[in-house]
Amino acid sequence: MNRNNKYEKLLWSIALPGFGQILNGKFLKGLLIIALEFLVNVQSNFNEVILLSFHGEIEKAIQQANYQWLMFYPCLYFFAMWDAYKDAGGGKSPFAFLPFAFSAYLVTVGLIFSPTFKIMGILFGPVWLPIMCVVPGVVIGLIIKELSSR
Repeated sequence: MNRNNKYEKLLWSIALPGFGQILNGKFLKGLLIIALEFLVNVQSNFNEVILLSFHGEIEKAIQQANYQWLMFYPCLYFFAMWDAYKDAGGGKSPFAFLPFAFSAYLVTVGLIFSPTFKIMGILFGPVWLPIMCVVPGVVIGLIIKELSSR
């Protein structure tokens, strides 16, 4: 394993928040992020929500979701990705955090509106609507990063 591969650390953080930190040698931070991810996941019923969403049972997923806990997930998730990437040597340019931050913001907004917001009459729910907000978050973050760097 290449110890300085920032993209490897980023991808491991996508797989499970905290793994990138552990690979970077930040064991306490990694274990804390894993514990927080586990706590939020369990308290929000997120695994059940994901399962129901994959089965197309969006209304049941909405009913199972504990939104008070689920609202913590996007910021924790994107912070863990940014932190692992940064600690592995990435994100050295000014405002490199913006794509991560804007993705966290827009995913949170998508989560807030997920119980009622429909696109062309389709209710996407607490998994698919927030996922669809990642790309606009990255794009907006990249645009603002480029404009800020000039």
